[in-house]
Amino acid sequence: MCKKDPSMSNSPKIRFSCLLFFLLQLLFSVGVDSFVYEAVENLAINCGSSGNSSNSGDSRIWIGDNESDGHFSLIEQKKDSVDGITTQFDSSVPKVPYYTARLSRSQFNYSFRVTEGQKFIRLHFFPFSYNNLDRSNSLFSVYAGPFTLLKDFNASLTADNDDDPRDFVFREYCINVDQGQMLNITFIPSPVHPDCYAFINGIEVVSMPSDLYYSKPSGEALKLVGHEGNPYTIYNNMALETVYRINVGGSQISPNEDTGMYRYWNDDNSSYLEQFFDSKNSTLQLPVNTWPKNYTLIPNYTAPDDVYITAISYGKNLNIKYNVTWNFKVDPQFIYMVRLHFCEISPSITEANQRVFWIFIAEMQAEERADVVAWTGHNLVPYYKDYAVIFDKLGSSKEQNLSIKLLPQQTQRAYDVILNGIEIFKVSDTETGNLAGSNPEPRLSPPQPMVPPTKRPKSSKAKTIVATIAGAGSGIIVISIICFLIFRRITRASDDNGKSKWTHISLVPSKSSKSHGSSLPSDLCRYFSLAEITAATNKFDDVFVVGIGGFGKVYKGYIDEGTTPVAIKRLKPDSQQGAREFATEIDMLSQLRHLHLVSLIGYCNDGNEMILVYDFMARGTLREHLYNSDNPPLSWKQRLEICLGAARGLHYLHTGANNNIIHRDVKTTNILLDEKWVAKVSDFGLSKVGPTGMSKSHISTVVKGSVGYLDPEYYKRQHLTLKSDVYSFGVVLLEVLCARPPILQAVAKPQASLVEWVRKCYKNGEIDRTVDHFLKGTIAPQCLNNYVDMALKCLLEDGNERPSMNDVVWGLEFTMQLQESMEGTVLGGSTKDMKKALLTNTVIVDVESDVLFTSTDESSTMSQASKMTTTSSKSQPLTAGMVFSELQDPTAR
Repeated sequence: MCKKDPSMSNSPKIRFSCLLFFLLQLLFSVGVDSFVYEAVENLAINCGSSGNSSNSGDSRIWIGDNESDGHFSLIEQKKDSVDGITTQFDSSVPKVPYYTARLSRSQFNYSFRVTEGQKFIRLHFFPFSYNNLDRSNSLFSVYAGPFTLLKDFNASLTADNDDDPRDFVFREYCINVDQGQMLNITFIPSPVHPDCYAFINGIEVVSMPSDLYYSKPSGEALKLVGHEGNPYTIYNNMALETVYRINVGGSQISPNEDTGMYRYWNDDNSSYLEQFFDSKNSTLQLPVNTWPKNYTLIPNYTAPDDVYITAISYGKNLNIKYNVTWNFKVDPQFIYMVRLHFCEISPSITEANQRVFWIFIAEMQAEERADVVAWTGHNLVPYYKDYAVIFDKLGSSKEQNLSIKLLPQQTQRAYDVILNGIEIFKVSDTETGNLAGSNPEPRLSPPQPMVPPTKRPKSSKAKTIVATIAGAGSGIIVISIICFLIFRRITRASDDNGKSKWTHISLVPSKSSKSHGSSLPSDLCRYFSLAEITAATNKFDDVFVVGIGGFGKVYKGYIDEGTTPVAIKRLKPDSQQGAREFATEIDMLSQLRHLHLVSLIGYCNDGNEMILVYDFMARGTLREHLYNSDNPPLSWKQRLEICLGAARGLHYLHTGANNNIIHRDVKTTNILLDEKWVAKVSDFGLSKVGPTGMSKSHISTVVKGSVGYLDPEYYKRQHLTLKSDVYSFGVVLLEVLCARPPILQAVAKPQASLVEWVRKCYKNGEIDRTVDHFLKGTIAPQCLNNYVDMALKCLLEDGNERPSMNDVVWGLEFTMQLQESMEGTVLGGSTKDMKKALLTNTVIVDVESDVLFTSTDESSTMSQASKMTTTSSKSQPLTAGMVFSELQDPTAR
């Protein structure tokens, strides 16, 4: 302590020295952590409670919403909200604010008196059966001013599908409040069912610095990744949702340990990080005694110290180059802001060009030469870089990976890569202010195995005999498989001197498969080497992924020296069922050619790889043009043409060859569209050869397919028929009309089931309620009635009463004529002529395919023009010219 000397009391130098000494002593005694942001508003509301509460680990006082302190008010539409209280808690769930809740079946909102500027809004939900209310009925929307934060949000479904083992749900948003405005947060129960209610456990409103996440009026805009020269700006009229906030290389940082804004930083766990290389040197941590850091380029409240003193840095071996990738699931319909935090904390790196690396975000190059020291001028200086990412929305998946990849450059003094923190924000739609995504799909519980009744134990002698027989049999099978694989490898090696070739193949099923190899006809299927496939997809780079399913990924690739775009489906090598489906699809499609069936070009079966190559369908799946996407809505005539094309493809499967083929998985994601909007049926992995013989009307098989599309007869009795495809196609027809999925998980009956809902509305004369709002006023009434009547006939419980696919084709052609009659553009005859043709069973030529169809049942004899049969592969090998085809050139690709 500096004592005061009377002889020098008036010396300004001494006074300044004492002041400086006290400031430095204070600085080093409290450390850098003392530099925190002082929030103007720091409100924490414990909803559904009275009085003030506190929680361990949180220094704030949570205010009960029953006793407002003047900073906020609760406004109820009908004064029917109730306090929900539960005492059944997991020890990992904090009691405040999750012990109590505000619940209501009517609209209610919280109104906050706040200053102008940007705010954090944090919403806390703990779905529980409060007051005996069914937790699954918590279906509601949340609005903050002009922004939609949550839409038809199902808290219980979200919690049950969250990877977090705790059951509470947390959402954080950033919005701007203009001067003189109130901050209103409104909760509205969904109107789909009277039992739906809204609830909230806790609300936080915390001010943030104006330069934290929003663009400064005079500052530099964000770099739009993949669009050089087009910067992106986060304006005050936008809202953000925090999707991920990661302390890379470090542990979790609690809200109380943040820099005054009560943000939560998750640890960098393995669910995000794709690969760990050189694990002994994967993380770096700066010793505490090396502080203070030099905050010269960013505010000291940007992130806690623990973010910048920990990092992931891969590779101390200069002879080996490492890369590291994080994968984050996001909704591709939004734009995302990505903030990467850096601080060069390695004491051996003090100059530029010592650690230089590439940065790729969403498989697009964000930085060509990332050099933290070059950006900051020295090590131990925190820094961040902001980027904006726009997805191309290809594929049918609701989620896509937002990947962050760091790749070291080949420099003489390379120390590989470094990263300290990641923040990812969803940006609101600029026109609607929407931030809400869809609810997750429910996770289906696997069926419980049947427990056999208790049996009397066998004698030890019997056990010995059984074991001996089983062992001998297993040995013979294993030796046979090994010998066959060796022979197959030798045969292939002798044939692989050239590039791709036309070949006659024999597929080997997986070891656990009981099916036999499927011998395919020669000259019908092109064989690709694995080298060709990897070249076509740039080593299976995720940037070429256009779809993801249970089977694996679909890539867009280029073959024949990059001149031909193709779709490459790579099946998961560990899928036992995938091997059977792989063989089935090749066997089926190599013998089928039709304008409305997707064309198989070839396959690859190297090692464990099972790869199929198809014509590329530029416009993706039918579902992507109906709902849950940003694609422009299809017109009614476009939808009819697509349905008619798909029906013709299925009709060909049912009648075009000696053996009828049942698709078994008809749905909107298996109807693909090419550049000219021509529909093509795809995915024959579950297909079955139909019943043969006059006395057999079905085949007995285990139930496979997709929920919402399954034929009730097939599901209940395991009897698969041609009419099972008709039922599934009926569901497709309703999807096309109504633009909604077959099943809505969080909606009460009958709206939950598309089929039940349309049936009820049709019976009550309210079919207009079900029509896609985009189509209102564009469908001729007679056309609509005819279409719905035909679709519902396809959905009859008794399969014998359903129409054949041949009749469905005719019905759709008639429906098209009715629509064209309204528009005054009837082609190929009048509506009267068309109806007369239907009634008299006259053959009408389909101009598009040049194939004649009749309205007779599939069991009857077809006209000579449409009866283009092929020799079954069971009787003799097929050649390219013998394959049933409606293409002008039926030769193999």
